[in-house]
Parts: sequence; C-alpha cells; structure tokens
Amino acid sequence: MIWENLKDTLVKTDMKAESEQEVFEQLGGVLVQEGYCKESYVEALNEREKVYPTGVMAGDIGVAIPHTDPCYVETTGIAIAVLKEPVSFFHMGTNPKENVKVPVKFVMMLAIAGKQHLEVLQKAILLIQDAEVLRKLVEAKNPKEIIQIIQNKEESL
Repeated sequence: MIWENLKDTLVKTDMKAESEQEVFEQLGGVLVQEGYCKESYVEALNEREKVYPTGVMAGDIGVAIPHTDPCYVETTGIAIAVLKEPVSFFHMGTNPKENVKVPVKFVMMLAIAGKQHLEVLQKAILLIQDAEVLRKLVEAKNPKEIIQIIQNKEESL
C-alpha cells in the first residue's frame, strides 16, 4: 500500500517550484535528508527524467511520478507534492527533443528499494487514474489529509 509508506514530513502542499529541477531538489532532497535515499538520488532523478520523462495528464490535472533505479534508495519511501503553480515536465513516452510538455500540479516521487518497484508504480498509476481522488489530492490542505485520501482509496480497492 502506498499510504503505508507516507509520512507527514514527506508530503508537501502548496510547494513552490519553478522547474522540474527545483521539484527534484526540494522533494528528492527531503528523501535524502530523511535517510530514504543516497546523496546521488536527486542527480539520478534528473538523469532518468532526461531519458524517460514522467509527466502525464490524468484528466485535466498534470501528474508526474519521478523515480530512479533501486540502487539509489536506502529504504522505501514516497514523497508527494501538490505544487502551488504547475511546473512543466516532459510528457511520458515522448523524447524530450519532441518538446511535448505537461503542466504538472501533483508529484508522487517514488523511492522504492528492492523488487517492489514495478508493483508500487502500478499502484501509483491506479491512484492517479481516479479523477475524483486526484481532484481531492490537489485540493487537500495538509499532509494528513493527503495521506487519508490515499488510504481511503487503497482500502476501497
């Protein structure tokens, strides 16, 4: 379950960032500071995003699910940010040279240790495909509310 890997300190509402780089530094930086990831995690996010972009439109809300290989992760953790203003991410499945961008408002950053990587990614995608849940997440006022919304959704599956 995703909600079991969430802590208040890993969830940010109204986060200000001007670029995907700033999103990675702020949100990835928290994962590093809290001991979930190695110092090289943020750079690995940047490098992976150049090759495998993570922006996608889920209904009318832009979402990104950045992640790295498990070798940059110490222990599983998930960080979430609701951005104050949308930040442009390249669209998943495109080459950045194609310059297809998504105005991202919701970021779920995965730091997954071991072989759970694909399973957690699939759960994250299931979560964002529910338009009502995603709307509630971007409207949430605090970390506890975000965690509760995710818990309620996952327990209903």
